[in-house]
Amino acid sequence: MNGKFGFAHTRNGIALPARDVPELPLPDFRHAVIEAAANGDRVAALFGHVNPAASGLEVYAIISDSLNARLHVGKARLESDRYPALTPDCPQVHLFERELAEQYGVRPEGHPWFKPVRFHASYRPGQDAWSRPEGSAPVVGVTDFYRVEGEQIHEVAVGPVHAGIIEPGHFRFQCHGEQVYHLEISLGYQHRGAERSLAGGPHRRTIHTLETVAGDTSVGHTTAYCLAVEALAGGHLSARAEVLRGVALELERLANHTGDLGALAGDVAFLPTAAYCGRLRGDFLNLTAFLCGSRFGRGLVRPGGVGFDLEEGRQAQFLERLEAAERDVTVAAELLWDSASVQARFEGTGTVSPKDCLELGLVGPAARACGVECDVRQDFPWGVFRFVQIPVSSWDTGDVFSRAYVRWLEIQRSVEFIRAQLQSLPGGSLRRALGPLRAGHLAVSLVEGWRGEICHVALTDEQGRIARYKIVDPSFHNWSGLAMALRNQQISDFPLCNKSFNLSYCGFDL
Repeated sequence: MNGKFGFAHTRNGIALPARDVPELPLPDFRHAVIEAAANGDRVAALFGHVNPAASGLEVYAIISDSLNARLHVGKARLESDRYPALTPDCPQVHLFERELAEQYGVRPEGHPWFKPVRFHASYRPGQDAWSRPEGSAPVVGVTDFYRVEGEQIHEVAVGPVHAGIIEPGHFRFQCHGEQVYHLEISLGYQHRGAERSLAGGPHRRTIHTLETVAGDTSVGHTTAYCLAVEALAGGHLSARAEVLRGVALELERLANHTGDLGALAGDVAFLPTAAYCGRLRGDFLNLTAFLCGSRFGRGLVRPGGVGFDLEEGRQAQFLERLEAAERDVTVAAELLWDSASVQARFEGTGTVSPKDCLELGLVGPAARACGVECDVRQDFPWGVFRFVQIPVSSWDTGDVFSRAYVRWLEIQRSVEFIRAQLQSLPGGSLRRALGPLRAGHLAVSLVEGWRGEICHVALTDEQGRIARYKIVDPSFHNWSGLAMALRNQQISDFPLCNKSFNLSYCGFDL
């Protein structure tokens, strides 16, 4: 059924026949996406698909309409290897269009920042958007970096190899003295071809691929995958399985937010909170291990339900450990907020304006720290969140303090949610068998991971196998926010700003 912008509409975790997705002429498709963003909706995904039964490249757009809790799906067909770029009129899609170019060799004419995203060869042999010599392979990080020219301007290159034990990424600063005029972020060093490996599935390794798309978001990405698969198979979970999934997701949020507060404290040499939270992150990870045997929640979320239970005899022990961790993290956070020297470093550092936040389509705590109240748990609820609403945690200053304080608000609300759910854990089976995936269908699933909106799109072929699987990690939206946060800042503020976003390299690189 066609609705807004001439697109089909659906809801989170609901499958629709692929034939019901309208194919718009390219000018109409372009206008629809631009109009949607201008009207306050978000581009959750924009991706290509080569349909063997049709010519050209199909380009799908997923528009999230939080006001009506609807997702709008449309597509256009590119018969040529060039088309007029959407980015000049819709900055939200700037990375999506670069990704399209890299994957399928189509060139968005007029794109203002046309560069590789992950530095891999085109998926369509002989079709390369950068006109490289035949047989030449792209080299990660070798690109035409933006440069500021002028007296006393200097360039600082950081990475891809860093001092800490972290993933690789390259940062190129254009500076005048200590002041940063521009930061360019170049990634792709962690590209593993995760999306392409999912085609033809589900198979035995599919679930393990999803659990490691972004290792610190195993529960979030696996939940999004299961939601899509269950929509395609027509499966329904028991109330108990939905609650246990929700508990695991909030535990993942607790562990990572607590770790981030500790890391932020460490970046400004405030050791009490840094030491406290370093240990407390482990306590929350251990609670996840207490639930399923894995500190990262692997093995817990499975299509049709969950792989582990929290029996009545262990619930009381779990809640006791949760209460102790809550008490300690409260002490650690209050030390942070009560320190004038910490606040002097946090406040006014790395500010992102609400305007830039909306234009770039930032998500999660990074967006809520700009006063933009977007949260999938409220806007597109699924599972237990259809019945239990967690208040949206937001602040409006857009700086390091705001991004840190939003985390603290979410820590408190996640603890309250987990406590309430486990004090009245419903009955029901842990896992129900699923039938085959419906052939020729499309399902969109959204989950609020700890970094923000996770979007998965699954498209099946006529045999009910996965023909195209699209993953959008929240970091894909938010790396551009970090670049904006560094403008007109001191270069010494970069570690603090970087940690206040704490984005995923591998989740972006896939």
